[in-house]
Amino acid sequence: MQLSNSKYTQPDDLGFFGEFGGAFVPELLRPNLTELEDSFNKFKNDPTFVKEYLELLNHYVGRPTPLYFSKKLSHKHECSVYLKREDLNHTGAHKINNAIGQLLIAKRMGKTQIVAETGAGQHGVATATACALMNIECIVFMGEKDIERQAPNVKRMEFLGAKIIPATSGSKTLKDATNEAIRYWINNPSSYYLIGSVVGPHPYPEMVALFQSVISKEIKTQLNKQTGKSIPTKVVACVGGGSNAAGAFFEFYEENVELIAVEASGHGLHSGKSAATSILGTPGVLHGSMTILMQDKHGQVTEPHSISAGLDYPGIGPLHAFSIDEGRTKSIPITDQEALIAAKELSRTEGIIPALESAHALAALEKINSSKDDIIIVNLSGRGDKDMETYLNDE
Repeated sequence: MQLSNSKYTQPDDLGFFGEFGGAFVPELLRPNLTELEDSFNKFKNDPTFVKEYLELLNHYVGRPTPLYFSKKLSHKHECSVYLKREDLNHTGAHKINNAIGQLLIAKRMGKTQIVAETGAGQHGVATATACALMNIECIVFMGEKDIERQAPNVKRMEFLGAKIIPATSGSKTLKDATNEAIRYWINNPSSYYLIGSVVGPHPYPEMVALFQSVISKEIKTQLNKQTGKSIPTKVVACVGGGSNAAGAFFEFYEENVELIAVEASGHGLHSGKSAATSILGTPGVLHGSMTILMQDKHGQVTEPHSISAGLDYPGIGPLHAFSIDEGRTKSIPITDQEALIAAKELSRTEGIIPALESAHALAALEKINSSKDDIIIVNLSGRGDKDMETYLNDE
C-alpha cells in the first residue's frame, strides 16, 4: 500500500504524532499491541494482502465511490463544490474500508473473535458485515442511548449475526462503549479489538488512517479527470474520532490545500452540551493514547453532546490533535440545528440524504470564506437512513 511520508500520518517509532499518540495500556495488553504492530507492518506491504484488500474494496465494497459535482451547492457558495460519495459504499459509510482491512489482518493473525465499539452504528454494521463475510465471531459494544437512537443499525448488526452488548455506564454513548470494549479485550486477550476510528493506542491511529487513505487517493484521480487538477483548494470532513477526515486529508497534508475538520458543538460551544473537542479540550490520555480531550480540572472526562451519535465523543484522534495544534488543520464547530438545516437542504435540492455526521461537514460551507476559483471537496462520510427518525422529529 502507498505509505505517507507526512508527519501528520506517519508517527514515530513509539506511535507519537508530535506530543500526541503513543500506547498507554495495561501490561496485559502490551503483547497484543506488539503482535498487532508486527502484523500490520508485515502485511501492509505484502503484495498478496494488498491485492486481496483492493479487490474486496473494488468488487465487494463498491469502490471507487463517485466524486459528485454539486451544481446547487456550487451556485449557492459561488465556487466549485464536490461531494465524495462515501455514502454509496456497501453498508452506507466509509467505515467498511477500515473494517475490511483490519479483518484481513485479524484472519492472518489467526483470530477467531472480533470485538468492536460503535456510536452511530456504522462501524458496528461494517464490522458485522466483514465478520459475516470472513466467518468470524463478532461482538459489538454500543451505548444504551445510541442503541435507542440508532435502532435501524442495531437491527442490521443483529441480522448479520453480531452480538450487541449495551454499555450502561456514564453517558451511555460512544465513550462508554469504547471503555467496555477495551475492558472486554483485557479480560479476553485472545480476541481482536477492531477500533473504528483513528483513536486508541498505537498502531491503531496509523493503521486506520492508512486503510481510509483510499478516499483521498481516489479524490486526486477523479478530480484530475473532471477538472485537469488533482489538488483541490479545500477539503472538508466531520471529526469525532476522525477516521473519515483522516482518509480525506491523507494525500493532502503536504500539499497547498486547506484542511477543515468540522466538530459538533451541540447546543453551542459554551452551552455545556457540546462535543467540540479541539476547541474545548486539553491534552490528556483517553482510550490508550495522549490526545486532546474534554476534561475537568481534575482530569475527569466531561460528557460530550451531539445530536449525531458518531460525533458524540470527548476526544479526537492524536493525528488530528497534532495537525490542529500545529495549525495545519482548521477546526470549525457546527451546532445540532445547523447540521439539521444542512441535511434538509441537501436532501431537498440534490436528492441525497446525508448522515447527521456528514451534515455537520456540509453545514461548514456556510462558514468558509470562498472565491469563484475555489475547489472544495466535502467528504460525505455516510448516508442518512439511520437518522431518519431524528430528521422526521425535527419537522
